[in-house]
Amino acid sequence: MNYFLVDYENVKTQGLNGVNKLSEEDTVCIFYSENADSLTFGLHRRLNESKANILFQRVEVGQKNALDFQLSSYLGYLIHENIDNPYNYFIVTKDKGYESLIPYWKKKKINVSIVVDVSGQNAQVIQNELESQVAELIKDKSDAPAIAKIIQSYKTKQGVNNGLTRQFRDGKKTSEIYNAIKPLIADKKGR
Repeated sequence: MNYFLVDYENVKTQGLNGVNKLSEEDTVCIFYSENADSLTFGLHRRLNESKANILFQRVEVGQKNALDFQLSSYLGYLIHENIDNPYNYFIVTKDKGYESLIPYWKKKKINVSIVVDVSGQNAQVIQNELESQVAELIKDKSDAPAIAKIIQSYKTKQGVNNGLTRQFRDGKKTSEIYNAIKPLIADKKGR
């Protein structure tokens, strides 16, 4: 039995990849706000086809990290309400701020994990795979971790280019890296 708490502002539709493979014993609670309150037709269809129990939690915004605090509070509430049930709790996010919850709940023998989507993909595994892909494309393999982090940090091609420029402060090197990693950023917005 799995409980997925989705930080929809952070992961958007990608965070719900795998929702159609969940069972009736799984629950997905999507935390959304006015900053992220729309679904694609494809996602709507996948949610309807899912056997999982799908819940929506509208979050009041106005303060920094409002969604994060409300999601974390709800996690505590769920754990209390289900203390006798063997749930696995997953926070679906790319936000590193939630990582402090894992050791806290682990001390209390509660399994809380952070994943990037409801299929259970771990962010570190994805980071390692991206680093390997980057290393295959660039000259200086030691730059792969920094470049992979930049790729994951930005939604647009321009953002990736700006991040590379800040990281390497060398126009020629930045241009070489950017051209080498183009296949890895093809799905990002921009040209």
